[in-house]
Amino acid sequence: MTFTHAETFTTRPTLEGHFGMSASTHWLATASAQAVLERGGNAFDAAVAAGFVLHVVEPHLNGPGGDMVGIFATAQDPASPQVLMGQGPAPAGASIRHFRDLGLDSVPGAGALAAAIPAAVDAWLVLLRDHGTWELSDVLEFAIGYAEDGHAILPGAVKAIRAVAQLFTEHWPSSAKLWMPGGRVPEPGQIMRNPEYAGVLRELIGAGDESENRVQRIEAARVEWKTGPAAQATEAFVRTPHRHSDGGDYAGVITAQDFASHQAGYEPPVSIEFRGHTIAKSGPWGQGPALLQTLKILEGYPDEQLDPGSETGAHLILEAQKLALADRDTYYGDTGVNLEHLLSMEYAAQRRKQIGDRASVEFRPGEVPGADKVFPPLVDAREATSGVGAGEPTVSRAGETKGDTCHLDVVDRWGNIVSATPSGGWLQSSPTIPGLGFCLGTRLQMTWLDERSPSRLEPGRRPRTTLTPTLVLRAGEPVMALGTPGGDQQDQWQLPMLLRMLIGRHTAQQAIDAPTLHTTSMPGSFWPRAWEPGGAVVEDRLGEAVIAGLRARGHRVTLAGDWALGRLSCVTRDPKSGRLGAAANARGAQGYAAGR
Repeated sequence: MTFTHAETFTTRPTLEGHFGMSASTHWLATASAQAVLERGGNAFDAAVAAGFVLHVVEPHLNGPGGDMVGIFATAQDPASPQVLMGQGPAPAGASIRHFRDLGLDSVPGAGALAAAIPAAVDAWLVLLRDHGTWELSDVLEFAIGYAEDGHAILPGAVKAIRAVAQLFTEHWPSSAKLWMPGGRVPEPGQIMRNPEYAGVLRELIGAGDESENRVQRIEAARVEWKTGPAAQATEAFVRTPHRHSDGGDYAGVITAQDFASHQAGYEPPVSIEFRGHTIAKSGPWGQGPALLQTLKILEGYPDEQLDPGSETGAHLILEAQKLALADRDTYYGDTGVNLEHLLSMEYAAQRRKQIGDRASVEFRPGEVPGADKVFPPLVDAREATSGVGAGEPTVSRAGETKGDTCHLDVVDRWGNIVSATPSGGWLQSSPTIPGLGFCLGTRLQMTWLDERSPSRLEPGRRPRTTLTPTLVLRAGEPVMALGTPGGDQQDQWQLPMLLRMLIGRHTAQQAIDAPTLHTTSMPGSFWPRAWEPGGAVVEDRLGEAVIAGLRARGHRVTLAGDWALGRLSCVTRDPKSGRLGAAANARGAQGYAAGR
């Protein structure tokens, strides 16, 4: 069947070819990835090159001091996808007792105290070592070039800098020095350079000068990252108390030993079957299984009721997401989670029965045998700093962020395919570390200062991240990799796209361009962790009749604008014909796909 909003006109064509395809949230990252493919590199070489470019050109959305989650399949073993785990855990000194002794009842949203161990750089290097073919020096050539020679700064980055300019000037002078040249907020399109980060990358390359082969050179770079000047400078810098998002001044707790203690690596994905496809995600240390739970709930409805562009479909999507996200916030974490129960047909049927014709305004986690039901604190969004956005972090003078990220997808002619979501280490997350050109991330803000919670703050435990790329397989062959920035909305925006493509016969670009929506009826993963009971955010293009129908059902609808939600991208692959495809989001005039 064909869903609504499958207009013949789209913002761009769905690209098709047989050689290779790249898509990302920034055209320079896409172009860099495609350049690698054109020069004989594979999808993994291309993804790593693009990932480091994103550190430079989307600094308000990610950085080397942050984290990343990827999911991929190789041409040699397409039926066995793997999760690339680049989410660092809490440092040894990040205990609930320490935060309580500081007088805190939650983890701040900005400042080095909220930093998990940076794992993005190590994860990219591990992927290049094991599945790439290029030398590290060649892969990093693109990022070094943009850092040294400069790039046109994005309007979104300027907006972020402007929002925290007073914080930079009064409290974070190292950030002001880098991001406010001459003491002024840059203008959109102004050429920005980051020679200090270029120097860090050159040190990683130089660490392998005496090594005998490619793998050893990459391993030398990993050691340099974990034990060299970057780790040492970070520890020395965060010892000085600095302003955090709650208005207090605290020292960070991360050390060089924390850097050295963590190893990025691989994990098997979690997956379900839906309408003849396998949907693969990360484990419950991320929010990925919430998308799987939502699909299991929706699986029991006929196709015609799952059109996101209809009143019925939009209502069912919002209600199913509320139920899955309530389970996420009650049961998920870097611990034993009973996914066998949460993803079972029986449990999905129980949850499906809880969906009525009216919008729920309650927080309703289900029952999981043997698991404690620990409710997160429920802070009404009307009583907290909050907001809805189209893909940019929401920031205040105090420095807190609602958070956002980047995304990239690559597929090559051999059948290698990868989807990755780098994030954290935003320029506004904590003070820039002098000599390094980047700052630490704030992923620990997703933990709770509650010993009973599966998402509690604990040294060595990963925060329950929102990073959640997706891989779709059919008959044991990968056919699509996709994802989006958006914090809590990442899987929520991927869901309508999947429904439109797997059921509604949309092309990839049609599915990305179609109007979307999400619920805010769950505790936010980012400080101040607020929720809006019954809240729904929709693009105006969903249509007056559908929006009126949702309001009549009790949804508290916020209109976001015609083109405001999501920064989706994807690559596709037909295993039989070898045809490849790609599509990217036009919202924000930033994401692009390329290929041939």
